[in-house]
Order: sequence, then C-alpha cells, then structure tokens
Amino acid sequence: MEILFLGTGAAVPSRNRSTSCIAVRSGSDIVLMACGEGSQRPIMLYPYSFMKIRAILITHMHGDHILGLPGLIQTMSLEGRKSPLCVYGPPGFRESLDMLMRATGGSTVFDLCVREVVPGDSFSAGNMKVGVFQANHGVPAVGYSVSEPDRPGKLDRDKAVSLGIRDGPDMARLKNGETVNGVRPEQVVGPPVRGTRVVYTGDTASVPSVAEASRGADVLIHEATYSDEDRELASEHFHSTAREAAETALRSGAGTLILTHISNRYDSSRDAVLKEAALVFPDVFLADDFDLFEITKNGTVLKNPQERETASADRTESE
Repeated sequence: MEILFLGTGAAVPSRNRSTSCIAVRSGSDIVLMACGEGSQRPIMLYPYSFMKIRAILITHMHGDHILGLPGLIQTMSLEGRKSPLCVYGPPGFRESLDMLMRATGGSTVFDLCVREVVPGDSFSAGNMKVGVFQANHGVPAVGYSVSEPDRPGKLDRDKAVSLGIRDGPDMARLKNGETVNGVRPEQVVGPPVRGTRVVYTGDTASVPSVAEASRGADVLIHEATYSDEDRELASEHFHSTAREAAETALRSGAGTLILTHISNRYDSSRDAVLKEAALVFPDVFLADDFDLFEITKNGTVLKNPQERETASADRTESE
C-alpha cells in the first residue's frame, strides 16, 4: 500500500503546501481522502491516474477539504472517465456538493454516486474496505479507516508433500482455501495475514473515538494544526496539537504516525513540531506535499522509497 500526500497545509495554503488531499493506493486502486482547492493539479504532477480513483472520502465540509471536488469531478469528465465514482461525506454532504456543482456548472459523463455516512458505516472501494468513525471538529465530521483484504497464510510445503500433495495446482488450491485429496487448508496453511490498514482523522480535536478506531493500525494520519504551546487555540477551534496526535497514536498502538494539516505559522519551525510529537511517539513523520510513503508487507513504513533507492545506487556507484 502507498500513501501520497498531495496537500499537507492547513486552512490557508502556502507557497510550499496545498490544502488537504491524500491518495491511498492498493494495487491499481486509489482512494482519495479530502479534496482541497485545486487538488486535480497535484494529482497530474504525479503518475496517479484520475481513472483509478475508486472513491473520494470527505471528512467534513470546510473549504480546505471540499472545494477541490467540483474541479476534480469535472476534470475527470473532460478526460473521458467512464467508470462510476462514489464520493462519501458526513450528514449534509450531499446538499453541499449539489450546491457546489450547480454553482460551477458541473456535469459528468460518468455515474456519480453521492453518499452520506455516519460512524459505524463500512463500504468497499475497489479492493479496499473503508470504515467510518466519529471525529470532533465542531461541525459534522468523521474519519476513515482504509484497509486491504487479509492475505492467505503461509503454506507449509514440506508438510503438504508429506500428506501426499504434489507441487503445482494442488498446492495453489490449498493456499486458496480448498480441500485437496482429503487435506484441509488448516492442516498446512498458517493463519491469514491481516491486511494493511491506514487511518485518517481529518480535522478533529483529541477524542477517544479516534484512538479506538486507530487501534492496531499500521499508519495513523493525524492532523496536527497546532504545536502544544498553542493548545488553547487548538481546543478553541476543535483541532489537535502535535503532542495530542502522538498521545493518540501511543494509546491506539498504531505502528507509525504521520502528521499533516500543519498551520503555516510553523513553516520556520516544523522540526520543532516533529520533535514535540517524537518525544511521545518516536515512530513519527511530518508530511510535506508530494511525500510518498510505502507500507511493506511486514508493516515497515518507507518514506520516499524511490529517492532512497536512488541515493543507495549513487552511493554504490561512488564506491
């Protein structure tokens, strides 16, 4: 699974950061989380296809999370998208999107499905499953959990052979859950491997529902609009500080924390924001626009893996 940050700023974009937009890719399927102003352009700057976006997940109706939707949807139409698209948001989302589409003269050449969701809902998006949980932002707001399907357990080939199974199609049938020549899958195949899971909070104050939904997640993407020195502002505006995000990650047992939605007031002190979180939860990154994170099968999170590979190759050549 990959996570591409297309916009990591808070309500006000800056020269270096667009407003919120995050793409999660599993195989060829993409789920887009948040769609701030002008989101279609950063997508164009990265080799992710509009046509592979299976769903768009909106956490709440503030402009920096939704105003990019009409443009993106219309761009998909102009580019000739044919496959249906579902967009999801909390109660009130349908009316908000209808108004935006009417105001911009929006129309589509593909089927557009608009659905309102509440905490506890779940649905599929391509090969991914999406769960909905409660956030707290002073307006109707939800967060999303996106997971890949579980993978089959490891096949014990030697044991299968000892039970009379030959290499080839019969081994594959066993791994896929079939009984072959009286040998049951559970006799030779280990327990399923849990699919990778990513949780995105959207904008939210620190609340127990976020920690509960993030329990055991491979990656928690948590807003950190403020640093702890401005925690009163965070509370007033229903946002979180970097420390609070780290405390949530610690309580939930998440594997890795990625901070986003950082106020541009901290543009010159982003290292301090990251350090604030790291003192509580060491496995933390602070996302910048166009950062790509790869989650490996063993749960390791690699930041900008292509750059790491290039740097490694350069070092090898220099040696």
